[in-house]
Amino acid sequence: MRIEFDRDVCIGMFQCVAEWDAFEEDTDAGKAILQDSEETEEDLFVREVPEDAELDAKFAARACPVDAIEVYDDDGEQLV
Repeated sequence: MRIEFDRDVCIGMFQCVAEWDAFEEDTDAGKAILQDSEETEEDLFVREVPEDAELDAKFAARACPVDAIEVYDDDGEQLV
């Protein structure tokens, strides 16, 4: 499972931070940060989700009010 985070879309509500500790607040920029991620395109950050964090990752994606977070299964199908 992988998660994609579009930092450009993020509005800094930090609800993802409350749901999964892989997200942290960047109060200087007013946006969240996805730890241990790789920037694959400008402002698009991707990382694999550990099996024990899959539920937390899904909750983080669902909590985002602007849909800046998407979760995909291993076949590339979008789950959230």
